[in-house]
Amino acid sequence: MDKHNVIIVTDGDRSARHAMETAAANIGGRCISASAGNPTALTGYQIVSLIKTAGSDPVVVMVDDRGKEGAGKGEYAMKIIMQSEAVNVLGIAAVSSNGSDCNGLKVTCSVTKEGRVIEGAVDKYGNATGGNEICGDTLSVLNGMENILVVGMGDPGKMDFYDEVYKGAPVSTRVLREIIKRSGYRQRIN
Repeated sequence: MDKHNVIIVTDGDRSARHAMETAAANIGGRCISASAGNPTALTGYQIVSLIKTAGSDPVVVMVDDRGKEGAGKGEYAMKIIMQSEAVNVLGIAAVSSNGSDCNGLKVTCSVTKEGRVIEGAVDKYGNATGGNEICGDTLSVLNGMENILVVGMGDPGKMDFYDEVYKGAPVSTRVLREIIKRSGYRQRIN
């Protein structure tokens, strides 16, 4: 059986859910809306089961720790998803929380609120920070993992009104497209 290609988003509140539903539709993918929650309500195993039923790739899922320090429900779910033999994780849309006391995660790149791809990190509002590490409550499980594509972003559906759903969630869409581009996903399926 072929693996399902998945993009994991590290936010799951209502705004993030609506933005990712819109962005997934914009790229011709499928968003598992049931994976949203603040914090994540489903287990990683339940999310993997839903991924297996998705009718199209890539599949976008959301995980969220709701600001909990240390590993929370979202991180446990993400770890299970990443370890599943049924899943090929294309990349992580790492949402910044503006945390000041965190073990930052190095990003591959980020997308600013204006939709620019930069080599550094962004804050919760989608502004470049000048550094290359992002802080987020659902990211620490990724520290130490190698060869993971991590695209930083601000709050999906927000970012000073740049990513609103009525505008087509352009920043969230750009993040998903950047993950697809950098992962080589399109080349693998053609």
